Amino acid sequence: NPSESILAKRRGYGTLVSYNVPPYGRAGLYLELANLKDLVNEYRSGEDSRSDLRDAIWGSCERAGITADVPYNFSVENSEGELDLSAVKVEDFDAWVANLSNYLVTLEERLFSSGLHTLGGQPTDKELLSYLNAYFDDKLSVDELEEVIALSHETHKSTESSNSFLSWLQSFADNFMGDNSDGGTQTSDDEPLKDEALKIVELLKRNTEEMDGVVTALNGGYVKPCPGGDLLRDGTSVLPTGRNIHALDPYRMPSEGAWARGQRAAEEILRQHQDSNNGAFPETIAVTLWGLDTIKTRGEAIAIVLALVGARPVKEGTGRTVNFELVPLEELGRPRVDVLASLSGIFRDSFANVVDLLDDMFERASIAEESPDMNYIKKHCLDLEATGTERPAARLFSNPPGDYGSMVNEVVGNGDWDETESLGEIWRGRNTYAYGRSEGGGGVRSGTARPEVLDKLLSTTERVVQEIDSVEYGLTDIQEYYSNTGALKKAAENRKQLDPATGAKKKVAVSIIEAFGGSDDKVPVKDVEDVLRMEYRSKFLNPKWRDAMLEQGSGGAYEVSQRMTAMVGWAATAEVDNFVFDQAAERYALDEEVAKRLQKNNPEAFKNVVRRLLEANGRGMWSTDDETIEKLRQLYSDADDLVEQVASSFG
Repeated sequence: NPSESILAKRRGYGTLVSYNVPPYGRAGLYLELANLKDLVNEYRSGEDSRSDLRDAIWGSCERAGITADVPYNFSVENSEGELDLSAVKVEDFDAWVANLSNYLVTLEERLFSSGLHTLGGQPTDKELLSYLNAYFDDKLSVDELEEVIALSHETHKSTESSNSFLSWLQSFADNFMGDNSDGGTQTSDDEPLKDEALKIVELLKRNTEEMDGVVTALNGGYVKPCPGGDLLRDGTSVLPTGRNIHALDPYRMPSEGAWARGQRAAEEILRQHQDSNNGAFPETIAVTLWGLDTIKTRGEAIAIVLALVGARPVKEGTGRTVNFELVPLEELGRPRVDVLASLSGIFRDSFANVVDLLDDMFERASIAEESPDMNYIKKHCLDLEATGTERPAARLFSNPPGDYGSMVNEVVGNGDWDETESLGEIWRGRNTYAYGRSEGGGGVRSGTARPEVLDKLLSTTERVVQEIDSVEYGLTDIQEYYSNTGALKKAAENRKQLDPATGAKKKVAVSIIEAFGGSDDKVPVKDVEDVLRMEYRSKFLNPKWRDAMLEQGSGGAYEVSQRMTAMVGWAATAEVDNFVFDQAAERYALDEEVAKRLQKNNPEAFKNVVRRLLEANGRGMWSTDDETIEKLRQLYSDADDLVEQVASSFG
């Protein structure tokens, strides 16, 4: 985590020794999902029995909860008000099945971190294959990757047995080029990729240097520097691990690549919002700015803020960003969208120059000679000025100076909350301080509490934007996502008026950008509910992921427990489908063998797993039968007794 290393370096001259990410795995398909894939393949390959498979496919989709991820546009009902599949046109059902097939392929190929990494441990051949497969995707086949790994062993042996560099070089060339009887040189388009793969293998084998780096640092020695990050996102520059990690020059953000991707992401966010809101632009979008994803993406989230507002970075000859220039409305071709920038404490402290530039941009936008109908920043500032609010152009909000975190995860962890609305108010109470060059007095860089401005921005926020920077940690893996992004969503919803049609407050959408996905031409933007379902299916509910964590002993059980708590957090601040809780109970609590292993590995973690399931049911997040609840209560009672026994044994 290079963002936290920056704080350690600045405050304590710290040395942070890097370690490798866990091996990658492909989610694959399992249980009902595997059955569904077989049904879809049979349907698409057959002709005579296609109509007989409709009910089976639909039933399997409902059991797996996939109908929400693959929407359908046919609504033919029978006399009982249920969907009548027999009346659906063949071409309509075929089109839906094609979309279903594409979704299953995406899910099957989705990457996740498999298990945990052991500091200083050299990867096995199987683990090396997983790294290479994730890195090269389909550019090299599994057979080709296995050949590279085998070659790395031969290269290592020949290097040990011969002191001759020329001998090693000849062996290397023979393995790759083969023996050409005509004396010519035969190469293929894959050779550069194989060269790169071999380089990666050799670098990964140097994981053993991680422990060397720790020992050297503890002895006060020199640890070589290296960029922080992960292989998939940042390439081979982060290898070998065991290095003293650093981040990037904050005065050069956003980078050219980040600026290009950020613009495309902003365009897609606005397009999706207009599609679901009858063509209307959002007046305010909240964008989370975190240190971690900012460093790994070179400032993509900053670029999104600029693009939404209608501004662009201005750089001097040295490449340093010196200003965020407003794009003329004639060139922009749409209204300037107001932005509530939610800063993490690490971003606030690490990128003060960016905070100042953004603050200056919002100030200029608020007084631009433009119609408020085309400049929502100015519109909202005028509304605040009319009420006598000071500094209405403040847009960069975070925790009190020197403080960190929303504390929502603490409250959820303790279970010390009643209504879901209270979680939004906890977030709001922890994020009322505005930052920027116009804040703080007496020459001291500090924030100013401006709750009135924050409330105005929350009341007009229609969408929240969050980037995910790597495969290793997603929305469902750590507490910080729901406790910030989810709670921010809830805080904005708390300030919405009741919808007369539904009697409920209007929902605030959340756009998730997986910064490790997409291409230079397209940046995928997904709704939070879609990403949550995809993550739960590919990881937490996946027996492959579960079994990898069970192999990690106490640490793996702890990771399972933390994700169960996060599930409750997301259910409180967004939506978690009922099937997720159903399958979580089946995979971790009601499976007798798994329950025993979890309890043996970490009794407290297993107790928390069962506790969260009971809590979800008690809070109305999960609906299940009485028999299941009774089983869980008995499991919790037994787990509680075991924890007490373990505690008493340490007396």
